[in-house]
Amino acid sequence: MEITEMTGVSLKRGSLAVEDNDSLAPAEEAKRQKVSEGWLTKGQDGMENNSPPRCENVPALPEAVSAGKSKRNSDARLQEEEEEEEDGLSEEGEEEEEAESFADMMKHGLTELDVGITKFVSSHQGFSGILKERYSDFVVHEIGKDGRISHLNDLSVPVDEEDPPEDLFTVLTAEEKQRLEELQLFKNKETSVAIEVVEDTKEKRTVIHQAIKSLFPGLETKTEDREGKKYIVAYHAAGKKALANPRKHSWPKSRGSYCHFVLYKENKDTMDAINVLSKYLRVKPNIFSYMGTKDKRAITVQEIAVLKITAQRLAHLNKCLMNFKLGNFSYQKNPLKLGELQGNHFTVVLRNITGTDDQVEQAMNSLKEIGFINYYGMQRFGTTAVPTYQVGRAILQNSWAEVMDLILKPRSGAEKGYLVKCREEWAKTRDPAAALRKLPVKRCVEGQLLRGLSKYGMKNIVSAFGIIPRNNRLMYIHSYQSYVWNNMVSKRIEEYGLTPVPGDLVLKGATATYIEEEDVNNYSIHDVVMPLPGFEVIYPKHKISDAYREMLTADNLDIDNMRHKIRDYSLSGAYRKIIIRPQNVSWEVVAYDDPKIPLFNTDVDNLEGKPPPVFASEGKYRALKMDFSLPPSTYATMAIREVLKMDTSIKNQTQLNTTWLR
Repeated sequence: MEITEMTGVSLKRGSLAVEDNDSLAPAEEAKRQKVSEGWLTKGQDGMENNSPPRCENVPALPEAVSAGKSKRNSDARLQEEEEEEEDGLSEEGEEEEEAESFADMMKHGLTELDVGITKFVSSHQGFSGILKERYSDFVVHEIGKDGRISHLNDLSVPVDEEDPPEDLFTVLTAEEKQRLEELQLFKNKETSVAIEVVEDTKEKRTVIHQAIKSLFPGLETKTEDREGKKYIVAYHAAGKKALANPRKHSWPKSRGSYCHFVLYKENKDTMDAINVLSKYLRVKPNIFSYMGTKDKRAITVQEIAVLKITAQRLAHLNKCLMNFKLGNFSYQKNPLKLGELQGNHFTVVLRNITGTDDQVEQAMNSLKEIGFINYYGMQRFGTTAVPTYQVGRAILQNSWAEVMDLILKPRSGAEKGYLVKCREEWAKTRDPAAALRKLPVKRCVEGQLLRGLSKYGMKNIVSAFGIIPRNNRLMYIHSYQSYVWNNMVSKRIEEYGLTPVPGDLVLKGATATYIEEEDVNNYSIHDVVMPLPGFEVIYPKHKISDAYREMLTADNLDIDNMRHKIRDYSLSGAYRKIIIRPQNVSWEVVAYDDPKIPLFNTDVDNLEGKPPPVFASEGKYRALKMDFSLPPSTYATMAIREVLKMDTSIKNQTQLNTTWLR
């Protein structure tokens, strides 16, 4: 067992995008407030999921972030256009801007060295491979609290006599749905919408009544005679409050209040997916619950629960949504809770690998038997020249002018054009209202802070910062804790290697205790934990304790007093295992000629009866297909880093995109 240190590794890179195995620890994740509040300015991934520019000697990258756009049906296009209008910019404009500036972003980003990621545990020689050349090369299946891996393998709808007829979904025209939605969302001054009943039968009227009440929660209906014609009139039953809550009286008492289902999605993160589902169902996003958030540039399969929406309505979405599939429906009494999952199972393809069969065998056996250092991955620290841990450090120092400056100041590297203009205006005028006017999207952190400064004034930055959703504010200080932890675990491994030593910490239940000299042989490196700094943790009884103290002192923080005068920013601390050994590890090296072909079947492929791919004994390219399971709050990219022996930062992958491993 040998420890190696990261130096200047050269390798050929493709479009790596980070995957966080539910990046918030359960205790932290439980603090998330609302589904729709999002995750800083870049989404939960912590980075934009764009591919680096195509280079010579690299197989064509066939699927960009906008994969499948040309195939979308008119319903999907209409829905996305509505979202774009609300955001104040078009998807095409965003992508063009990001594509133009991606290379610049990479020049100024962080490397692994910047955030303390410096060590490897294995002794094999590294090799190159392309990760996420296609988003379908990265598949994540959630592992529930019962240990069962979530799969989409049943699209049938539970039989329920209470369900309305199938006509419910087709009886209203697109124009009628548009008018009803505008009425439901108070988008115009109309107090009612009248729909003429063309085929005047009691059955037809009943279906229209049911369709309006079911598809547009908050609306009531009545039948009226007008000039010899029958109309069904929709109107608001209980003002704006009715929209927030599904109709209670229409739900059978014998049926569980929550419809649980498996969501299969491609190239969408969990928050975006729920916002899309809620928009189509015309309900608030906060009636959905889930156990963990999943990456965007991947295929992911996870369980979702929704309050008082029938399986029939959910199944209907399969007809009008691209890159989504819903199935495995059941009615349950309870919602899902964040952090309840056991972890995630990953199926990952590394394409165009250069390693020999022996190198691959050594690397994968090491991953299976030893594991990898449980570093916090690069997405924990942001993608611009101002890392999130710097903001967290300033919060802990109570340096609020610096917090404001770090979030709003101009910075090197690429950002969306409107953010650049906003920052320039701020630097020039220090006028929050003027800078805010440069932002078409005001839900980002910068927009929220500027709105707070406009409301509370420049002398009350604490209150202004408080406008930002709590989970986003806490993410900054958690980023600083992660930064300290990464640096300390690198020092621990450099100093003592991969064996437990007296003074190390292990957990007994939830309590940390020291390893004593006489007990050292009773533990392995897989038992050892290290603390994230806080007022409720203890530190190792060896040199690394001094290293913690020195690092925090250098940052003008008192390790003996991690309580903040603002309670939200007091750090209690936590413990984290230093080495993770993945479970259910398996791998296969396959040969292929066409870089566009999928190298394994997804759940949807299996549902559609597609035969699994057949591989030749030889081919133009070789790929490593690997399967493994990880617990929550661990990073799959850190496992892949250990296999390839490479820097997973966006900056490094771009610089090395055309370089072969020497």
